Amino acid sequence: MSLLTRPRHPLRPATFGRAGVQPPWVWGWSGLLLGALLSVILFAPAHWLAAAVGQASQGQVLLQDARGTVWSGTAQLTLTGGADSTATATLPSRLEWALQPAWSGLVLQLQASCCLPQPWRVSVMPRWGGLQVSLSDSPSSWPAQLLTGLGTPFNTLALQGQLALSTQGLSLTWVAGRLQLAGQTQLQLQDLSSRLSTLSPMGSYRFTLTGGSTPELQLVTLKGPLQLSGSGQWVGGRLRFVGEASSAPEHLPALSNLLNIIGRRNGARSVIKLG
Repeated sequence: MSLLTRPRHPLRPATFGRAGVQPPWVWGWSGLLLGALLSVILFAPAHWLAAAVGQASQGQVLLQDARGTVWSGTAQLTLTGGADSTATATLPSRLEWALQPAWSGLVLQLQASCCLPQPWRVSVMPRWGGLQVSLSDSPSSWPAQLLTGLGTPFNTLALQGQLALSTQGLSLTWVAGRLQLAGQTQLQLQDLSSRLSTLSPMGSYRFTLTGGSTPELQLVTLKGPLQLSGSGQWVGGRLRFVGEASSAPEHLPALSNLLNIIGRRNGARSVIKLG
């Protein structure tokens, strides 16, 4: 046989079964890892969500005693004034949530027996270069004492009463780092009182926030001896608001301390200016 003649059956490296077929242990480990990953995703504990919310809010929104999972759970909602504040306020009942993935993004449902007669439905949808958050038109009522947890000046005012919140087609869209607001929000402050005044209640008031290219804020008095009014706009991501607080002469002694706190005093009225 010529030395240049190739052998009919050259030696080949050993393989496991047919060419390209992985050994059984590879599939076993892949399935095990996939199952573990799905378990972590589906049964992620609620305290993971609580930690994320606390970090994102810089400690101002806390989900305490969180139970359940990231997808379905309950917690005690507490507001704080931040790292350098001792002000705290806790919701009277536990906050319940259910988070579900959807084709358009995520749907979050919130429920609290004290304050939400109908669940809030929040839709979170990614957009090209941004994000859109939409809130269902579900009315709610919150204790005014909850504002104390926001710190100054609310912890000084120590307000009591009810906050009635309603929305119409409210949505917030972040595009290229800019916030766009659509729809309308109304917040009614009903029968408010404060530890800074012996007059109780001081009155009822309504804030109206209307979306658009330049969102506008309006404040009017519905009733009461303390008269509040004002208007403002969101410009460049900042609120610019100008208003005033005033009192009839017969109620001025009872409201004087409050007028000194909420604005720049000018006789029987105080000028309120933000931004």
